[in-house]
Amino acid sequence: MSIETAMKEKVTVGEAIVRVLEAYGVNAVYGVISIHNLPIADAIGRRGKIRFVPARGEAGAAAMADTHGRFSGLGVALTSTGAGAGNAAGALMEAMNAGAPLLHITGQVEREYLDRDASFIHETRDQMSLLRGCSKAAYRILYPEQAVAIVQRAIQEAARQPCGPVSIEIPIDVQARQIELPCLLEPLPAARQAMDEAAVEALARRLRSAKRPVLWVGGGALAAADAVRRLADLGVAVVSSTHGRGILPDSHPRSLRAFHNDAGVAGLLSQSDLLIVAGSRLRSNETSTYSLALPASCVQIDIDPAACNRNYPMDTFVLGDCSQVLTCLADRLEKGQRPGITARDQALAAVVADAEKALREQLGPYAALSDAVRAALPEDGIFVRDITMSGSTWGSRLLGFERPLRNVHSLAGAIGLGLPHAIGCAIANPGRKVLAVIGDGGLMLNLGEFATAVQENLDIVFLVMNDAGYGVMRGIQKKYFGDRQYYNQLHAPDFVKLGESMGMRACKLDAIENFRSVLDEAVQHAGPALVEVDMAAIGPLNFAGPPQKKLY
Repeated sequence: MSIETAMKEKVTVGEAIVRVLEAYGVNAVYGVISIHNLPIADAIGRRGKIRFVPARGEAGAAAMADTHGRFSGLGVALTSTGAGAGNAAGALMEAMNAGAPLLHITGQVEREYLDRDASFIHETRDQMSLLRGCSKAAYRILYPEQAVAIVQRAIQEAARQPCGPVSIEIPIDVQARQIELPCLLEPLPAARQAMDEAAVEALARRLRSAKRPVLWVGGGALAAADAVRRLADLGVAVVSSTHGRGILPDSHPRSLRAFHNDAGVAGLLSQSDLLIVAGSRLRSNETSTYSLALPASCVQIDIDPAACNRNYPMDTFVLGDCSQVLTCLADRLEKGQRPGITARDQALAAVVADAEKALREQLGPYAALSDAVRAALPEDGIFVRDITMSGSTWGSRLLGFERPLRNVHSLAGAIGLGLPHAIGCAIANPGRKVLAVIGDGGLMLNLGEFATAVQENLDIVFLVMNDAGYGVMRGIQKKYFGDRQYYNQLHAPDFVKLGESMGMRACKLDAIENFRSVLDEAVQHAGPALVEVDMAAIGPLNFAGPPQKKLY
């Protein structure tokens, strides 16, 4: 035996996995410790290089890791086996919808008892099928020597566009096994998608000759802000999905913001002579359940070939990374020095002004609340919104954004993720204020994560919109069910007392004239703060339910 072999360091599989995470620059792991993941958690604690955030539930841990990954490039969640992994399933489904790069590590019973239906503690029947159903991919590590290679593969898969959560399950005896430190610890280079230069050149010719071009950007174009701005400067109108808010600043004269369901914007889209859809799924809630009329001349840019014709027929599909393709388009158009279209700019501005005016009239006093939030939140602040009436109205459309990833929300439409999403945002962005709008109904699903925010002393303002029930459901029942209101009234605690009992600053907002002063004070407070908005005192928020085809 050589001296080199004899001196090779031995570590547990759990520690080897942690060293891989360190090599990838992971600075936080969110999780709940368990008898079936302690070798990994112990290695994180002993080495002291990664912050472990003890969530109060696995759903919260995975949701925190989701939003952390949207900013950092890789979020990591550690859960227990069986019910613990199952608790994370909903948050993993959200990460799939959001295209968030997330590594989910869960334990498993000893190999000796795997798949025996032996009722071993924490065991669940066919956990791998559960993980495959809510993840982009799922792997089981059975052999200690393969652990690092499979973790590397899982990270590559999670970060490869279209990104998504990847789960790995590791039996507890494998985690504890001593192995020689593997050579494959350093990050592997990311695979690059080749771009079809001829297709981009053909698209540039079409765009150059178009008179009324529109670019629809979604979450797949978050990294393309510079190219989108250059195209807008050259005369292209831009509308965004809610996930794409801020890719083009709302203040840009050719920004149609996220008013895709407004009648005026819908008219512009239908009359466009070229619509380019970049990195957007054209989701149901943004197209009135796919009834929004798009022009006959439609081009889709996406890194996933399966996106072609997914929800709307396209006459051309360009496979490639949106940032790369849009940058090449801007390069080609700038050479032709395409002038701005002044008359069209005036029409765009009028449509946006009309859309905003109509929304403000619908919102009543809550338009002033939106303005107060915009004024109080610092320029680099991050707005997080749960699925709630306020989030779906002023939070998604009225509140202005000048940069991408400043409006973070659930893409799958599930309530209850706003609180853990805010925590992940705060930890991924130290030094930046986070303001989260959460409904009283959704808040109760992950209420325990208030304790996580306080324990970690996170700089978050929680704006709790208390209407004593499921306001969104009330709107849908009013619109589609003859205003028959069933099962949407909820008993809620005194949120101010609840916040104070958790150890955070808390107050109630029950008068329009106090919007600005109360929010300013909460935002200026260092650390977690809660502001309960008494919607009964402020007045009704008019919300008739999401636009959709009539189903009933």
